[in-house]
Amino acid sequence: MALIELQAIEKHYVMGDQTVRALDGIDISIASNEYIAFVGSSGSGKSTMMNILGCLDRPSAGLYHLNGKNVAQLNQNELAEIRNLEIGFIFQSFNLLPRANALSNVMQPLIYRGVAYKERKKLAMTALDRVNLVDRIDHLPNQLSGGQQQRVAIARALVTEPSILLADEPTGNLDSRTTIEIMKLFDELQQEGHTVIVVTHEAEIANHCHRIVELKDGKISNDHRQDGVS
Repeated sequence: MALIELQAIEKHYVMGDQTVRALDGIDISIASNEYIAFVGSSGSGKSTMMNILGCLDRPSAGLYHLNGKNVAQLNQNELAEIRNLEIGFIFQSFNLLPRANALSNVMQPLIYRGVAYKERKKLAMTALDRVNLVDRIDHLPNQLSGGQQQRVAIARALVTEPSILLADEPTGNLDSRTTIEIMKLFDELQQEGHTVIVVTHEAEIANHCHRIVELKDGKISNDHRQDGVS
């Protein structure tokens, strides 16, 4: 069974007297442990795709099955539960709490699950160790480099042991050297068994992935696996 199954997914927005078809009949299956990039120019539908995959928005039509559950028609509370249980988000802007240190930022998702403090701290320390940031647990975001902030964000995504790591332009605010470091970490996470989905407009980022899905005008224009990438 596929981890993700999208069938005839559409997302429409009404703007004045016009209807914008942001996604227009998307059919795709994503297996567990895939390393996949959705790419496209501005207006291609990739941001809408991320919102649908991440249960941040609901499709106008079609079916979305995640781990065998139909999430396309869930209400907002049910979508929030799915996000907390199944998806680890990594954003371009990091989205860290500015007045919380690295450890507290990583523990944050576990609060919503009602995990006790001692267990939260243990799990967060394990996640921070995975991204080599144990020596920065007491630092606030403004005391960390961009790459370190993104690693905190990755640890926060990992701490809930989600089915999917969903990264939206994860290196957009990073320099080229730090970008290489972060993408190497994504490579390692996929090799360890995580399903990694990257939304990007950068070919060099997409080329790390084993499968590239190109979007154009809300449709899949190309879906191919990388030669020489297992």
